[in-house]
Amino acid sequence: MCGGKGTRAYPHTVDVPKPLLEVDGRPILLHLMEIYAAQGFTDFVLACGRNIEAFHEFGRGVERGWAVQVVDTEEEGDTAERVIRCRDVVGDRFFVTYGDGLGNVDLRALEAFHVAHGGAATLTAVPLPSQYGTLDLDDNGQVQRFQEKPVLPDHLINAGFMVMDQRVFDDWKGPSLERDALPALGDAGELFAYVHRGFWKSMDTFKDALELSDLCQAGSTPWMSRVG
Repeated sequence: MCGGKGTRAYPHTVDVPKPLLEVDGRPILLHLMEIYAAQGFTDFVLACGRNIEAFHEFGRGVERGWAVQVVDTEEEGDTAERVIRCRDVVGDRFFVTYGDGLGNVDLRALEAFHVAHGGAATLTAVPLPSQYGTLDLDDNGQVQRFQEKPVLPDHLINAGFMVMDQRVFDDWKGPSLERDALPALGDAGELFAYVHRGFWKSMDTFKDALELSDLCQAGSTPWMSRVG
């Protein structure tokens, strides 16, 4: 999904769509596609909205034997609308992924989990990374420890990296994937979660892009590391 406006990364997304913002000199979208390609998935559909020509140019520049199709899902389209507008160009089973998050998700294990439970959709859940530091207190209120932006293992969030079957559209509702379609699938008993405990980071802001670039420049690309 490449159609968002990237408002949290403003002003860097005025001229460049967020999935094309660079991490270590290359679009984050390319890093994301490499996660899939490294595990044998090389047919890509880009569900685009604003500045679609930039994605056409990006697709033309991919010279790796990948199949890249750009679909205009309209500038004002919401996330669920973008997915359903691609239903005729994806297979009987397909992945759906946000265009701004990187993780070393074992996609084969995710797909196997999806097939085993028999539901129409599976999302990848990760522990919530807190954007704030936390405090540990004793019974008297004395501060025992500071934790800088810890991961909260008891709270899971949707990290994207979803798998769906075509019959998912039987229970598809509303314009928003997060507020409408996924909750409707949950209500229908068709939604399951695959828990990923490895690396994951979203690029919500330009600061996140710099942090991902710093990882690369330090010689680490943890989203490409072996899982499991």
